[in-house]
Amino acid sequence: MTWRDYWNSDTPIYVNERHKALHYRLVANDIAALIERPGAVVLDHGCGEALSAQRVAAQCERLYLCDGAPLVRERLEERFGTDPRIAVLAPEEVDFLTDGSLDLVVVNSLVQYLSLEDLRRLVRLWRVKLKHDGRLVIADVIPHDVSPVADAKALLSFAASGGFLKAALVGLVRTALSDYRKVRDELGFAQYDETEMREILSEAGFSPERRPRNFGHNQARMTFVARPARS
Repeated sequence: MTWRDYWNSDTPIYVNERHKALHYRLVANDIAALIERPGAVVLDHGCGEALSAQRVAAQCERLYLCDGAPLVRERLEERFGTDPRIAVLAPEEVDFLTDGSLDLVVVNSLVQYLSLEDLRRLVRLWRVKLKHDGRLVIADVIPHDVSPVADAKALLSFAASGGFLKAALVGLVRTALSDYRKVRDELGFAQYDETEMREILSEAGFSPERRPRNFGHNQARMTFVARPARS
């Protein structure tokens, strides 16, 4: 099994539909807030089910939703297939986007599932696809010192404010007993500190900075904004 195989199924990551909806709404709001002009072309790489993608699409001219799992792409097509502003892509189709055509590339909660080699390759690809004044935003990067316990506390705090605390408590137990932890142990789970992420981005031709606030509810994780470095 690969991480792509794992995500190509219904997983226990979201404790209920309210949790899933609130999560995607938060992320969509974070992405939409980064769009600086209505004519922008945006790529959300590793988008998941992107339930609130139309919030993002309303702020730009074109929104590409890219996910590696065929099941997720099927659901995206069903949900957004009639929206002319939104296109659904497989990861390999990003290679065929016009170089220098994207204003914004967002990568949220994906890095932990990539090998270092794949991350470096994708960072170089995103650099080629961005306009000279575009931005790459990599969010939800997990530092080495953030444990599953810290993630659980962040979830419970989010659940308490979002009205699904009881479901979250049950969901944490379900996740602990699910295949997720086993798959994570077998496939690995990438974590990076701030210095490591800055080096990876700089080596690919970006000028990176850490954003004060992470996407979503878990502020123990990190978000980076990287702009093409001027030669």
